[in-house]
Amino acid sequence: MILIRHGQSHFNVVFSETRVDPGIVDPGLTEEGQRQAEAAAQALADHDVRRILASPYSRTLHTAEIIAEHLDLSVVIEPLVRERCFFICDLGSPRSELSARWPGFEFGELAERWWPEPEESEAELQARCAAFRSVMAAAEDWAHVAVVSHWGFIRGLTGQEVTNGTLLRFDPTAD
Repeated sequence: MILIRHGQSHFNVVFSETRVDPGIVDPGLTEEGQRQAEAAAQALADHDVRRILASPYSRTLHTAEIIAEHLDLSVVIEPLVRERCFFICDLGSPRSELSARWPGFEFGELAERWWPEPEESEAELQARCAAFRSVMAAAEDWAHVAVVSHWGFIRGLTGQEVTNGTLLRFDPTAD
């Protein structure tokens, strides 16, 4: 599978300069973030991606939207790949708002209020990463899946810290 960190968000811009939480709830992508999503889509064109999973935050959904348009694929929302709830930006938008903005996305059984109370512990993140890894290891098509996620989740799953727009191969069946 290919893990993709969402494009740069308005939170990322401020936090990278100040290291202070700017208090932006569920931020969207910047113009640079949209360019990063476009670049990710172009890079994915050379892979046999057949399915896109995305975290339910606006920044990941917008990134997934750009990728899906380029690859002519649908997007399925997977709350297991959401960000570790640690900053204000990790408070999400209600399902009704998200599904109105992205009506073609598959939201499945996502609850109206799907994000946890801050702060999610490292142990809780690791348990969620393990659950996702198990689900994907059992999926026959895992090698053809692109997952649009976040810094914290990708770090929890792989141990690697990646920048916005980065693509990272991951084998959920490997030790």
